[in-house]
Amino acid sequence: MELVEDHQTAEAPPASSGSGAGASGRPPLTTRLTRRKPVERVVDETGQGDDGRLHRSMGMWQLTAISIGATLGTGIFVVLGEAVPDAGPAVVLSFVIAGVTALFSALAYAELAGMIPASGSAYSYSYATMGELLAWVCGWCLMLTYGVSVAAVAVGWSDYIDKLLVLTTGLSLPAELAGPLGEGGIVNLPAAAVVLLAMVALLGGVRESAWANLVMVVIKIGVLALFVGIGVTAVQDQNFAPFLPLGMGGVSAAGATLFFSYIGFDAASTAGEEAKRPQRDLPRAIMLSMVIVTALYCLVAVVAVGVLPWDRFEGTDASLATILTMVTGTPVWSLVFTLGALIAIASVVLVVLYGQTRILFAMSRDGLVPRVFSTVDAKGTPRANTVIVTAFIAFLAALVPLGHLADATSIGTLFAFGMVNVAVLVLRRIRPELQRGFRVPLSPLVPLLGVASCAYLMLSMGISTWVAFGSWLVLGLVVYFGYSMRRSRLEPGNSTHTAALRE
Repeated sequence: MELVEDHQTAEAPPASSGSGAGASGRPPLTTRLTRRKPVERVVDETGQGDDGRLHRSMGMWQLTAISIGATLGTGIFVVLGEAVPDAGPAVVLSFVIAGVTALFSALAYAELAGMIPASGSAYSYSYATMGELLAWVCGWCLMLTYGVSVAAVAVGWSDYIDKLLVLTTGLSLPAELAGPLGEGGIVNLPAAAVVLLAMVALLGGVRESAWANLVMVVIKIGVLALFVGIGVTAVQDQNFAPFLPLGMGGVSAAGATLFFSYIGFDAASTAGEEAKRPQRDLPRAIMLSMVIVTALYCLVAVVAVGVLPWDRFEGTDASLATILTMVTGTPVWSLVFTLGALIAIASVVLVVLYGQTRILFAMSRDGLVPRVFSTVDAKGTPRANTVIVTAFIAFLAALVPLGHLADATSIGTLFAFGMVNVAVLVLRRIRPELQRGFRVPLSPLVPLLGVASCAYLMLSMGISTWVAFGSWLVLGLVVYFGYSMRRSRLEPGNSTHTAALRE
């Protein structure tokens, strides 16, 4: 049986002799790198920390809000200025293309999230299918993606704070307090502040922070609906002609840019151990969030290019707040929109910070990072984990010019997405009997398209991005071989700790 083979691979006892073991009695290196954690064991351990358990307290709407909260943020508020000059009025098609591309991976996440409701997201799925080394690489990529992206989003929040001050008082933040060294400042205090506020919400408990995020998501959807409602009154038909001024090549180029406005849906899968009915609700939440986000993006894009001729987006940020001022002739609605954008971006910081702590929680429970990250208090909160991660991200946001490291978050996300698509194919082959509450349609075609689309977008990135990503991977391999491989709870001799944990 496959399960027996998995257990033998993962937890084989130390061998005293024979060609299959090294001089130390350990299994061969290739066996240690490819050992898998059986799906049943991943599921059985869900919720368990070193000193307590995570609490299952979130329903489908809260999970959907987590997915929307991580996805619907800075992208739609600034991305049109980059995409419209490439696609023209056909930018709405670019949003659809990007959404379909993201949907391939979202379908894979939906199948695995319902079947393996673990906090580790793509890391846990890879551990159950492709072995420890690839799982570590996936988790290491997620650390980069979540950690640096939170810092980058916090910097964007700081920019909106400055814009709000200008709108209300005519004054700007002192340059020394609005950016790190190397970017005209000394410290970015607003960026650090929003990260610390998110930490306070998370330490209050997952139920409370989930409700806070739900309220913020409702507000951000309302703000975008406000833009559509006001902007549609000024739409002019002639702004849609010609519809394809730069051809389908421009539409595709804009689609590649817009893809990264969709990549927050995986945050819902990090809540798998705190969902009340994960097998049912996680797939629904992921798919529902994709529908809502895609519909909002397309509506906003149609109204924006209907109000402002597409060739006027070139060389400006063409923010939605600016378009509102043009339509109404007053800065009042721009002020309202800016306030909504602040709330929208704050919800991204909250949800992505949450996801980062839960991924580290899962990796710590497996022994690959220190045990402090899986310590849980009486409220079911990984308190030390949250404080440590917040301190590190606040430092990044306040003091470090992110540069190409921020660009590398996109390639790390694409790598994780590709691994999730592969995990669907592997589990379909080695564990076909497992119950699946949701199944990716047209498999293996759709997962293969997911892998291909991720690979295509990765290969389209610049050399500097690949250098930053490669450097991060090298550092991760040093940590794995120097620390994590020996501390793994699947390592012979370490299994007693795992048994005690499960009891």
